[in-house]
Amino acid sequence: MQKKFEERIKETLGGALIAGDLQSLQVNVGYRCNMACRHCHVVAGPDRSEIMSKDTVDQVLTVLKKYDIRMLDITGGAPELNPNFTYFITEAKKAGCHIVARSNLTVFFEKGYEYLPEFYSEHNIEITASLPYYLDSSVDRVRGVGTFGKSIKALQLLNALGYGSGSGIRRLNLVYNPSGTFLAPSQKCLEEEYRRQLGMHYNILFDRLFVFSNMPVGRFKDHLKKTGSLEKYLETLEDSFNPSTLDSLMCRHLISVGWDGALYDCDFNQVLSLHMHDCYPQQIRDFDIKRLSERQIRAGDHCYGCTAGQGST
Repeated sequence: MQKKFEERIKETLGGALIAGDLQSLQVNVGYRCNMACRHCHVVAGPDRSEIMSKDTVDQVLTVLKKYDIRMLDITGGAPELNPNFTYFITEAKKAGCHIVARSNLTVFFEKGYEYLPEFYSEHNIEITASLPYYLDSSVDRVRGVGTFGKSIKALQLLNALGYGSGSGIRRLNLVYNPSGTFLAPSQKCLEEEYRRQLGMHYNILFDRLFVFSNMPVGRFKDHLKKTGSLEKYLETLEDSFNPSTLDSLMCRHLISVGWDGALYDCDFNQVLSLHMHDCYPQQIRDFDIKRLSERQIRAGDHCYGCTAGQGST
């Protein structure tokens, strides 16, 4: 790596990376998951025991009710595996929040979770679902054999409930991740191809495709190390630094809340245990929207992943 990310930011902005208006809370309710995907940055899996307690969920709800934060972004693991998941959503809706749930889709077919599509539909939850590609072999290689088939069936179930129709009421987003050590292609072009392929072969509709680069953390970082390609990938990200991505970086407009209530600048910092700078609130119980909206963001070299090419927002 030729230049530290913080040095690049100082050169580009004339100072540190500072937060802007706080639009959402991204809450990780636990690392437990029914899958163990190769690219997972939180290293989620069936054996993870980290789960957000009801007390911490209630602290998050208190913040949502006290401040004008209209977006709640719930993630995991598979967030649905948290025993307080439906309670969390029901109470957050009462607080007037727009809720986004990040789902792996396959959890719909786990015993005891078959209710999820109808539950999401009933509460008009926006779903952002992982579908790394529109070909079965590519998806199964990264996420496990049979994953693509289950994902397709889940998307068809959601479509039947009104998701992906373009009405704006039940929004269905898909997420693409590259299958290797290369940057994602144009989001616009890839979204068009997803629509064509999924529509033609499976009659599936969706609202939007999000294109993210693989972050050099978690299982993907372990894979890079094992294959001796970590340094090369970091150089690719650094060489592709795009200053036009800085205004819309997600860390400037959200707070990440860990399963234990700890506050972070983003979900990736959470995984790396990079807490906010000491001068800012560290726990959800100490939440202060004014101070957090003006905070200096704690950055690291992994942040090149969000500023490479078209960026990840």
